[in-house]
Amino acid sequence: MSQSVENIKPSYPLFRDQEYKDNLAEKRALYEERHPDEKIEEVFQWTTSKEYQELNFQREALTVNPAKACQPLGAVLCSLGFEKTLPYVHGSQGCVAYFRTYFNRHFKEPVSCVSDSMTEDAAVFGGQKNMFDGLANAKAMYKPDMIAVSTTCMAEVIGDDLNAFINNSKKEGHIPDDYPVPFAHTPSFVGSHTTGWDNMFEGIARYFTLNHMEDKAPGKNGKLNLVPGFETYLGNYRVMHRMLNEMGVEHTLLSDPTEVLDTPADGQFRMYAGGTTMDEIKDAPNAITTVLLQPWHLEKTKKFVEGTWNHDIPKLNIPMGLEWTDEFLMKVSELTGKPIPASLEVERGRLVDAMTDSHAWLHGKKFALWGDPDFVMGMVKFLLELGAEPTHILCHNANKRWKKAVEKILEESPYGVNGKVYLGNDLWHMRSLVFTDKPDFMIGNSYGKFIQRDTLYKGAEFEVPLIRIGFPIFDRHHLHRMTTLGYEGAFYILTTLVNAVLERLDDETRGMGTTDYNYDLVR
Repeated sequence: MSQSVENIKPSYPLFRDQEYKDNLAEKRALYEERHPDEKIEEVFQWTTSKEYQELNFQREALTVNPAKACQPLGAVLCSLGFEKTLPYVHGSQGCVAYFRTYFNRHFKEPVSCVSDSMTEDAAVFGGQKNMFDGLANAKAMYKPDMIAVSTTCMAEVIGDDLNAFINNSKKEGHIPDDYPVPFAHTPSFVGSHTTGWDNMFEGIARYFTLNHMEDKAPGKNGKLNLVPGFETYLGNYRVMHRMLNEMGVEHTLLSDPTEVLDTPADGQFRMYAGGTTMDEIKDAPNAITTVLLQPWHLEKTKKFVEGTWNHDIPKLNIPMGLEWTDEFLMKVSELTGKPIPASLEVERGRLVDAMTDSHAWLHGKKFALWGDPDFVMGMVKFLLELGAEPTHILCHNANKRWKKAVEKILEESPYGVNGKVYLGNDLWHMRSLVFTDKPDFMIGNSYGKFIQRDTLYKGAEFEVPLIRIGFPIFDRHHLHRMTTLGYEGAFYILTTLVNAVLERLDDETRGMGTTDYNYDLVR
């Protein structure tokens, strides 16, 4: 083989060397039992047809390429946002390996998370013994100040009771009686990663405040609580701090994994870094109120905060784009009595100027998009503000009320007339949609690259480029550090969208003397 210490190549272009091409061709011929190329091509073309789309949308018992992940993934992210907290998953070792590698690939950081490695015997007899040993070992080895426990499918199917198991662990002396071990039941076979985040946050809030409300009163500490929800753009945590600091608003971000997921390379490993402290979550009921940044997937949190903390949660949408950022800041000002400073007014004005500059290139462009409920809704709203047209709007993990809300947003704009909302559908459905009703671009996570490849395979005129905004982003670097919320986030989204349009224009007009007639340097 041509690979050697003196000439190391990555898989591409290594596998294009002749010896590898010969090896792969031999493997295909001898072992794959492959259908004839003509049949494969026939089936591919059929799957791009309207006839196939109609059959595809009749699927009920099968998901192909889901546009969501499972509950424990969200629970792990929520846990990482608390100071010196170790996420602990009651279930099999393979599940935790999946959660860790998923976040590893997105954040490019080591992600600490343990399991109690349930196997076949635990599936029959229950996993209490695993939890006894697991909690004791995790505390002794990794020395967290708190362990946050969630579950996987195996534990939920057999009906393991986390509350009983944790209490029994304390009674039998495996961990101290006063050691904080909040928990949440997060069955993977219902809900999604956003449900898991919501369940875990409610579990942590319940553990620290439910039975300690005697001396609590809304407004006592003069602060504002912000609950981010399942948020993987680290810049969004930072922009919230920045905007409220500029307003002079004391606040607490309840679950902030920014530091542990973006640690510096200075020779020191940080298993724990930053995060919301236990004192802050204990004091949270004393805040003026609690603002949910992604209210559509924080229903359990909302119910607990309103019912136990007695907070009147303001009705707001995710602060994406122009109008909804305006509404967020005005509500913060109303709640705290703090005026919106000139610095944020100038930032807003610059965003409006940028939107005006780019309007001609985005006007009328058609976008298909998918993602989590609040993100998709915020993106639809901002696209309409930009004069773009969201066409295929897909969310795998929302509810019917969300669908009606998005449809109302579309109805309120002339640019929303062609928009259609798809609820509970997956990315194989999206593939059918972009073939039968071609948009100009797709907005979504890295898995959309395979849809783009399929559209290009059919022909250059069918290609639908992917703009990577969302979660997960595995095949690009550093996008997780960007910002999608506030005026700053709107700048990032606007810049990403308009430059994707111009990049596409360059692709289509780079023929010398044939298509290069577009005033390339006047854009």
